[in-house]
Amino acid sequence: MYNRRQFIKHSAAVSAGAFAMPLLAHSKNKSKVSKIGVQVWSIAKFLEKDFKGSLKMLADLGYDELELYGPYPFSSEKDKASWGSMTGMLGFSQSGYFNHTAKEFKSILDSYGLKTPAMHIGLDTLRTKLEKTAEAAHILGQQYAGIAAIPEEERKTLDDYKRIADDFNSIGEKAKSLGIRFYYHNHGYGLKAIDGIIPFDLILERTDPSLVFFEMDIFWTTAGGADPIKYLDANPGRFKLMHVKDMKEQVQFSGDGGNPEQWVELFPYITDAGSGVLDLETILAHAKKSGMEHFIIENDVITDPKTSLKNSYQYLSSIQLPN
Repeated sequence: MYNRRQFIKHSAAVSAGAFAMPLLAHSKNKSKVSKIGVQVWSIAKFLEKDFKGSLKMLADLGYDELELYGPYPFSSEKDKASWGSMTGMLGFSQSGYFNHTAKEFKSILDSYGLKTPAMHIGLDTLRTKLEKTAEAAHILGQQYAGIAAIPEEERKTLDDYKRIADDFNSIGEKAKSLGIRFYYHNHGYGLKAIDGIIPFDLILERTDPSLVFFEMDIFWTTAGGADPIKYLDANPGRFKLMHVKDMKEQVQFSGDGGNPEQWVELFPYITDAGSGVLDLETILAHAKKSGMEHFIIENDVITDPKTSLKNSYQYLSSIQLPN
């Protein structure tokens, strides 16, 4: 198993392109990742059971930053209703500030030396309550507010994607005027061609680089059949946040990745950063060179958070990236 895993890692490094080798081998100035974050979705059940104890655990492990998920007290009723319809399946119901106000939440984070630079939030809330979103972001010190996925019913056709891209520009422009940045987290769909056009490429090309930013999830991008390095190199300055998680073995969606059922099918292949077959060090080096600001550990299937998050933290904090 060890030899097979090393062979796959080596093969992935070669296929990443000739640029990968000089980037890692000849960079004279390198540094360790200065700030390591975690998407709190990874430990949602544990936060619900022991909120402060779970935050203390993250701080004790060395984590610096948290990316939050909604809905929040200010979220739209539509987004709250959508969340309510999923909680039975998820096995937990709390989100946002976990029954605290934004100010209370900020105070608790401060007590553990934690910061939160970004939040996932519903698209309807961004469309209808962006002022409230920015107000909360400023209280917490968050720079970024973005969506985890485009609602499935709004991404059926290329025209849908064109409308979404235009909507992203509008949201991004208003967000900028309110002192925050809008970002889009692609969940692995939109990477297969529709009428000869890759929808994710369309969004990148149709959105304003000064208004719309992106969060790359290494696992889901790979599952969608795309090359993370190709997107990072071709779009400098666009990807500002990254979900870092590994694959037990190289896999792709059974279809186009367009629905949660296909995501859940691949959950068994998620593993701690550095313990799978993806060449994370090369990908992260290209991410840093591309302008990545926040490296965020995420694992959708954690059962032992202390061990899992410790493993991922130790891996990410041990590698060196080009300055």
